[in-house]
Amino acid sequence: MLAVEVGIASHVGRVREINEDAIFAGTRLFAVADGMGGHAAGDVASRTVVDVLAHLDGAPLDPGALRSRVAVANDAVLHYGRTHPQGAGLGTTLAGIALITESGVPHWAVFNIGDSRVYRLADGTVRQLTVDHSEVEEMVSGGLISREEARHHPSRHIVTRVIGEIPPPVLDLVVVPVIHGDRWLITSDGLTSELDDDDIARQLGRGESASATAAHLVESALGAGGRDNVSVIVVDVTDAELAALDVAQTTIPREKVES
Repeated sequence: MLAVEVGIASHVGRVREINEDAIFAGTRLFAVADGMGGHAAGDVASRTVVDVLAHLDGAPLDPGALRSRVAVANDAVLHYGRTHPQGAGLGTTLAGIALITESGVPHWAVFNIGDSRVYRLADGTVRQLTVDHSEVEEMVSGGLISREEARHHPSRHIVTRVIGEIPPPVLDLVVVPVIHGDRWLITSDGLTSELDDDDIARQLGRGESASATAAHLVESALGAGGRDNVSVIVVDVTDAELAALDVAQTTIPREKVES
């Protein structure tokens, strides 16, 4: 189906004490979850979600299975909050890509809940394929503020859809073809709150390896302030016609990336 190279980097940042982000990079599924709740167990929420989704990685996927598994994850996060008083109000965002097959042709299912994002670099152009579920995104869509104003707005961290709520959140999902040479970025908002899309595009397009690009993106976010946890996955499609998926993965520890 295809071969990919994967780079991963995550850092607690320069302000926070706990890394509430969680990453999953398997063979068919790649996802970032950004927990919220601080000492109320945001890290538990994000880890719970990626652990639930990880069960999908060993078999062929379809959009229905993704949606069902997210519903299971939502129930698991709610259950933790009900049974652990310190976890009341915890939740998490989610963004990622999953390999599916339509009519025998490999495609990516691009999905998200909240303000974690997925970008694609194709033919020299970087495009955000997810839409943030946030107050500032609604204001931008309504023409109330500009995209640049949104980056500094006091409500920029308020999300309008998370995993861990009643009723269960709707998973946004789009399907796009797998194309040789495409580069994907999955990231928590710790990156996008520090770097604008032009900065991100420049780094994605520098021609470095997936692992080097992931490390440099996180380093840049730290250099710009590092006011939040920051986690990224970079996925390069190196061959779209192989008979089996082959992942060459480099992982940088969650707790430390040298700046």
